[in-house]
Amino acid sequence: MSQATELRQGIREHLGQFSLHVLLVFATGLTIGSERAVVPVLGRDVLGVESLFVIGSFVVSFGIVKSVLNLYAGKWGERYGRKPVLVLGWATALPLPLVLVFAPSWGWITVGNVLLGINQALTWSMAINAKIDLAGPDQRGLAVGIDEAFGYSGVAVGAWVTGLIAGQTSLRPEPFYFLAAVVVLAFLVSVFLIRETVQYAQAEGDDDDHDANLPFDEVLKRATYGDRTLFAAAQAGHVENFVDTLFWIAVPLYLTSQGLGIAAVGVVVGVHSAMYFLQIATGGLADRIGRRPPVVAGMFLAGGGVLGMVLVEGYLPWAALAGVSGLGMALLYPNLMTVPSDAAHPTWRSAGMGVYRMWRDSGYAVGAVLIGLSMEFVNAEAAFYLTAALMFVSGAVVYGWMEETHPDFGTHEPPAPAPDPSARTVAED
Repeated sequence: MSQATELRQGIREHLGQFSLHVLLVFATGLTIGSERAVVPVLGRDVLGVESLFVIGSFVVSFGIVKSVLNLYAGKWGERYGRKPVLVLGWATALPLPLVLVFAPSWGWITVGNVLLGINQALTWSMAINAKIDLAGPDQRGLAVGIDEAFGYSGVAVGAWVTGLIAGQTSLRPEPFYFLAAVVVLAFLVSVFLIRETVQYAQAEGDDDDHDANLPFDEVLKRATYGDRTLFAAAQAGHVENFVDTLFWIAVPLYLTSQGLGIAAVGVVVGVHSAMYFLQIATGGLADRIGRRPPVVAGMFLAGGGVLGMVLVEGYLPWAALAGVSGLGMALLYPNLMTVPSDAAHPTWRSAGMGVYRMWRDSGYAVGAVLIGLSMEFVNAEAAFYLTAALMFVSGAVVYGWMEETHPDFGTHEPPAPAPDPSARTVAED
């Protein structure tokens, strides 16, 4: 029996392990969601940080670390396997609740978010690659959609639960007891229940293909600027994370300044993230109609929802438009990630995904700087206008440059391989 026959792919065939990875990505979302509604207000009201730009610094540290570690997580996932990288990611998060509970100043929160960035990069990267390994090419969009749906549902639940706890008790330490329980449970599951999946990716590819086994530096070039479709995906991923950053920094501060209570702010932020659960449907939809249409629609819809939030007043309108922007993100988020997955050869797919995720998550750092400066030197509304405008421009780039990458009916072709120098020498002789 061949290895390809033995290593059958499909979500149904691997439902147990696939479900465990769904549970873990939900825990990854809970971990970051536990900071969403509480930590910016904690900085302003408990730690006495007056500068909105300084408050945004904790997202800058998170974004820089997560983007760089995404790059190496993919590389390490190819070399060492998915499970060791996953376990390392959860081990890194174990001290985080203690930092948030006992931090005497905002600088400690910023340093703590370095741990969060490592955790999110390693655990989410490996969770999604493991799901793609198990699902196979025919269910790739669905696998990514399920991953992102449950991950961002975790963000929504984490924001809602910690906002609720903070509203009934205090901004700390009580909300972070919940975080501690999540991190410990996820670490134990990753150590004792998860099995390795890299062998499924290795069995999927043809090592004789001219695109197989690209060196890491060539993968970095290809996924950044060597392929116009992958460049369009990378820049869109970078900009769309401005929306996520906006809901992390600006939305809680803006809404509380408008008189909304912390528990209600947790609901508004949670509504936005809860819409990401629709990625199960949008990822499956892209398996049928292609990746490009939902990405284009999502960029403009998310930008429109962000713009609308500063044009209305009131709890329900804010929640509704947070949901609109979340729907746009649900359309674009999993399908942008599926583009490099489609375009990469299985031998370097994890590394290629890591390059995309590096450019995408560096948007946290860049977005935090731009949003923080907008709030500091103009006003909170300026951050919303800026984010919406950049989403519209980025969406136009996607519309103009991104080709369809669907495995069955896509129009995208990878760049031609570089000529073999030894072959050229023989020809010249």
